[in-house]
Amino acid sequence: MLGAAGAGLLGRNALAEGVALDTRLPEGLRENAAMEALPGKAPLIRLSSRPPNYETPLAAFRTAITPNNQFFVRYHLSGLPEQAELARDWKLSVGGDAARQPVAFSLAELQRLPAAEVIAVCQCSGNRRGLFQPHVPGVEWGLGAMGNARWQGVRLRDVLARAGVKPEAVELFLDGADGPPVAETPDYRKSIPISRALHEDTLLAFAMNGEKLPLLNGYPVRLVVPGWTATYWMKHVTQLTVSAKPLDNFWMKAAYRVPRNLFATDAPFTTQQTAANEPITRILVNSVVANLRDSDRVAAAGFSVEGVAWDGGAGIQRVELSTDGGKAWRPATLGENLGRYSFRRWSQRLSAPAGAVEVRVRAVSRSGEQQADHLVSNPAGYHHNVVQALRLVAA
Repeated sequence: MLGAAGAGLLGRNALAEGVALDTRLPEGLRENAAMEALPGKAPLIRLSSRPPNYETPLAAFRTAITPNNQFFVRYHLSGLPEQAELARDWKLSVGGDAARQPVAFSLAELQRLPAAEVIAVCQCSGNRRGLFQPHVPGVEWGLGAMGNARWQGVRLRDVLARAGVKPEAVELFLDGADGPPVAETPDYRKSIPISRALHEDTLLAFAMNGEKLPLLNGYPVRLVVPGWTATYWMKHVTQLTVSAKPLDNFWMKAAYRVPRNLFATDAPFTTQQTAANEPITRILVNSVVANLRDSDRVAAAGFSVEGVAWDGGAGIQRVELSTDGGKAWRPATLGENLGRYSFRRWSQRLSAPAGAVEVRVRAVSRSGEQQADHLVSNPAGYHHNVVQALRLVAA
């Protein structure tokens, strides 16, 4: 369980889990409320402390790479592992009915495999859930349940090759060292299609932005599934099971699902689909303004708007801004391209007549996918990628 370094996380009660164009945060979710510094972290926005759920302040998204100490924290279960215990006892077990032989790795053995790296956005499936209108249950995230990092580790397929993947394999089950507080709570176990497990960009990462993983971001090893939402990015991963059958548990059959074909851009997860619904998978194209907030005062003669844009792996083609209600759009200047899974910085200089001005921002991916003009309602509050609109005051 979480040791002395993180004991402060366990002393407070958790919050309960369970909008077209308007991205103003509801009262109580504003960035000047509930800021708290966790072990190894700068102050983050507290949504709940048991389990720990903390989001990144918007200012951190003025750069393409999110600093480790500002990276968001997301847990489903409050039984967190101690760093000292992980450092001493951690190992990774690989097996299953569709593996040819069981194998195990210490951290040192894992690090001797060929090195791999990817820059990728890790985004909670429920990012922006707190902006849904009408309200939906769950952690009421604002805009910052996400981050972008340079992940260093080894390819998952190189690890699985040591165990051998049989032709009948359909899914890889994932389990980590965090656990439920009571026996009745279902352990957090997930699965991914075997094709995704064997993808060249899927990693087991032990470093983040050139440093070892922070405890609250998965130390010592976590799964990195670029382009897919963070529900599959298992932290503190300890067990991989190559299976000839789909995983049948709460976290796959009931949680993290959306109505079938509601989001045409979701990558299919065929072994987990039903006639009614399917798992959420790929991140949708999106953008965020990082240097301004709703109701800010700006100089009418000229002001800068800047932020980041991202998608599920096609890469960002362009970012556009409008000050006339979406009738005309002008392109922003894009920053360095760090890869197709990464945040892409953008900026634009605008001017406006004195008075109220609305600035809208939308991103378009290289596949032609564009941010939504209207919210797509769904019961769990997933995939909020509505065009952002800021109401500013020019003077």
